[in-house]
Amino acid sequence: MDEAKEFLIKAYTALARWNDALYPGTWPVIVIEIIATVVVVMVAHRLGLSTLRRMAARLPVTRRLLAYGSSSGRAVLVFYVVLLILHDAPDRLAGIAMARRVDLLALVLAATWLGVRCVRAVADTIVELHPADTVTNTQARRIQTQARVLAQSFSALIILLGLGLAFSTMPVMRQIGTTFLASAGMAGLVVGFAAKPVLGNLLAGMQLALTQAIRLGDVVIVEQEWGTIEEITGTYVVVRIWDERRLVIPLQWFIEHPFQNWTRNQTAILGTVHVWTDFGMPVGAIRREAERICSNAPDWNRVLCVTHVTDSNERAMQLRILVSASDASQCWELRCRVREGIVDFIQREYPRFLPRVRTDLDAADLVARAPRAA
Repeated sequence: MDEAKEFLIKAYTALARWNDALYPGTWPVIVIEIIATVVVVMVAHRLGLSTLRRMAARLPVTRRLLAYGSSSGRAVLVFYVVLLILHDAPDRLAGIAMARRVDLLALVLAATWLGVRCVRAVADTIVELHPADTVTNTQARRIQTQARVLAQSFSALIILLGLGLAFSTMPVMRQIGTTFLASAGMAGLVVGFAAKPVLGNLLAGMQLALTQAIRLGDVVIVEQEWGTIEEITGTYVVVRIWDERRLVIPLQWFIEHPFQNWTRNQTAILGTVHVWTDFGMPVGAIRREAERICSNAPDWNRVLCVTHVTDSNERAMQLRILVSASDASQCWELRCRVREGIVDFIQREYPRFLPRVRTDLDAADLVARAPRAA
């Protein structure tokens, strides 16, 4: 029994000496090994990336994934290889635990960066494959809106997950989190109330992306302002007002409040021009002049141009000219063009039929107002 025990002790000692001879386990040796391995990984990454780019030249998604994830993917490979080297290092080495923890934290952050870049690559590829150069391309704008909003939502989720994993690698942060979350669920309620705007906007963004209540390029009226949806982020929407101002509105606002979307199903829109004239004005002449103005207007889509008498009072009658255009901007220009043309036509051809105030004086009033002879 003693001989077997002595044999095992000698064998373990010899194995330990042999391991120390092959792998001394000192920091200079580890640093040299890390530098050599990182150089090899960098060269292999460059050669592999060049080969993959040639293979994916005709694949839009893969090509953009390689372009967007090049730096982050290289960082993931480097930190992973360094983690393997540090894992094989002896535990008795001073500072090895801290080095492993720091490298693991860097690896988690690099992986988070890679995930965000991959999501961005897919979204940009979808936008590239569905251009919306024309204002009537509602299908392309719908796809672009879904791609951008969902990409921002997934990126936010990836970042939150990455930060959670990063904090979990640090014992100090785990201890602080345990301390704060201990004793009932009060801390959870506080965090929930504090994160309500962020989570609400995140869920609202996903809901808007799926329901398509608003899309990039939509013409809307929000807070009594007329504008175009210029940008949709993960937390807010930027509306470009007609006078080049920018209205920034949280995403959740569009879920909780009513608003007007003039291009929900199509970009074509109707516009009205109201003109007040005297009762003697021939409506047929106004109708023919409105049709002539529309036929010569580049903003008219040649669908609708009608004239009706829509109102009247004791002084004048109201004419409504209903016109159509391909989008809201052209409709505005067409309305202004028709209004100016009709006013000029009445002033030029029928000036006596402009709105006027009539006063009827009887003979007694005339006698009373006549100047008395001296």
